[in-house]
Amino acid sequence: MQELTDVRYEVERGLARITIDRQDRMNAFRARTVDELIACLKRAWADTEVGVVCLTGAGDRAFCTGGDQKQRAETGDYGPSESGLFEVETLHRLIRTVPKPVIAAVNGYAIGGGHVIHVLCDITIAADTAVFGQNGPRVGSFDAGFGTAYLARVVGEKRAREIWMLCRRYDAATAERWGLVNRVVPAAELHDEVRIWADEILALSPTALRFVKQSFNADSEHMGGIADVAFSGLHQFVESEEAQEGVAAFAEKRQPDFSAHRAAASS
Repeated sequence: MQELTDVRYEVERGLARITIDRQDRMNAFRARTVDELIACLKRAWADTEVGVVCLTGAGDRAFCTGGDQKQRAETGDYGPSESGLFEVETLHRLIRTVPKPVIAAVNGYAIGGGHVIHVLCDITIAADTAVFGQNGPRVGSFDAGFGTAYLARVVGEKRAREIWMLCRRYDAATAERWGLVNRVVPAAELHDEVRIWADEILALSPTALRFVKQSFNADSEHMGGIADVAFSGLHQFVESEEAQEGVAAFAEKRQPDFSAHRAAASS
């Protein structure tokens, strides 16, 4: 990828900061954004000067609000990509696979697919203004792979089901209490706090950390297979009238009406 338009990449003293910069869309991702995130993560992986990666969002309103529903409403998909594929599954796998600790610096809303991204990071540090939650069932979408099963590993089954089945919003204090984030700090201190954590990590053996990360991943790696099945189903589901109602409601800024589709869950 020759030019970054949706994402910023910078390295300072061993820390690679990857910033989603689509503030006009609350840092929601389109296909190109995902491509750029993948390219930047691979760049950080290959850079021998980088020992820690930080994912964050531009501005102070949003970390990432998931897939760009305005784009989806306008074109029926998430826009063009380099490969012709919407590679969000590849992004999920890469966050887990890159052999360096990945820190999510959640500076605002971490919603939907953005919530999944932070959950998959090794560590989450949140501003006290951060807001967490899922949105898929509200807009005719879901993540029945890492976004659900791995979330249950993090917060427990009951809370994970609540997050997905009610689509509520949770503040940073609640997220910390539930174990969804490692640390909450005042918003003005977020990036300095990431620097502190990164410096502690950079003082450790990078090879040992690589083995530790891979060891943690091994126990949940089977969820990748579940994700493959889930996304196959999602590709079919998004073409349905039910999913389209979620997209239309979002675009029209109204509550969706899924009542006509309850029979599908009753057969």
